[in-house]
Amino acid sequence: MQEYMDSGVKLGWLFNPQDQQAEIYRQGEEKEVRSLPTQLFGEAVLPKFSLRVERFIDD
Repeated sequence: MQEYMDSGVKLGWLFNPQDQQAEIYRQGEEKEVRSLPTQLFGEAVLPKFSLRVERFIDD
């Protein structure tokens, strides 16, 4: 994900179903890891956008 941030991406989300986590990447900052469920926001990149992410289930 870091290579995308280095190319100018300002906000990125990576979902890890195995660990039930969401990783949040912001340009110039350390990665933030949240356990699911969580609420993600578009911040300044996508104002007013929010996404509720529930736990992944394995059928």
